[in-house]
Amino acid sequence: MKQIWMPLIGGLILVYACTTNKVTGKKQLNIISSEQMMSLSDTQYKEVLSKSKVLTTTADARKVTEIGKRIAAAVTQYYNAKGMQAEMATYKWEYNLIDSKEVNAWCMPGGKIAVYTGLLPVTKNDEALAVVMGHEVAHALAEHGKQRIHQQLGTELVSLGLQGMMAGKPQQTQAAFMTAFGAASTLGIILPFSRKQELEADKLGLQFAAMAGYNPEEAIPLWQRMGALSAGNKPPEFASTHPAEETRIAALQKQMPEAKKLYEQAKRK
Repeated sequence: MKQIWMPLIGGLILVYACTTNKVTGKKQLNIISSEQMMSLSDTQYKEVLSKSKVLTTTADARKVTEIGKRIAAAVTQYYNAKGMQAEMATYKWEYNLIDSKEVNAWCMPGGKIAVYTGLLPVTKNDEALAVVMGHEVAHALAEHGKQRIHQQLGTELVSLGLQGMMAGKPQQTQAAFMTAFGAASTLGIILPFSRKQELEADKLGLQFAAMAGYNPEEAIPLWQRMGALSAGNKPPEFASTHPAEETRIAALQKQMPEAKKLYEQAKRK
């Protein structure tokens, strides 16, 4: 009986737990609420900061704060213009520079931003850093983290259903089938979904940086430098969570005319 009802329960979850993300306009699951995600993120952000060397008085730290504030202001204006003040009211922006050789930056739900000093030699200038920070903010606004959690829950639900259906088969057959399912779901669903999120964040982040008054054209040399940094150390695109730099650059070049319009509008304000 459990084997029959499990797929049905999964289908009901998909139907009744969907909402529309306000920034992307796309349908997404809402099993975990945005409030829960923000609460968890706030706790994790504080934990990361407590275990890290946070720089607050250096010129680079002030630069991160300034860029973060300008992007936050641009995003808030964007949301307000679309009548989405309630969504942005839940954001409590923070910007911190962490002393680490890691080439990384991230933004948690609720606007909790961290930039690592190892990223700065790669970004080289304020515009490129703004593109990266805009990209990370876009991940948070599009609720990509929550989508990935829901995707994992969905995959696990299907896996449990398949295990139930295979219960009467020999153990070796079950193991081979579940291994094949794991590989297929990773290469066919999870990784392509992750790459799609990255390209979506690239597009939105480019726009946010431009709206904040940073030249979006710096995104192209930035990703060229990123590509040179990781040359020979990345798996093929189909086996990666991120698109190849060539793919990103081609997409950004297509989006550049619209981003430049936003940049010119920002300069006139």
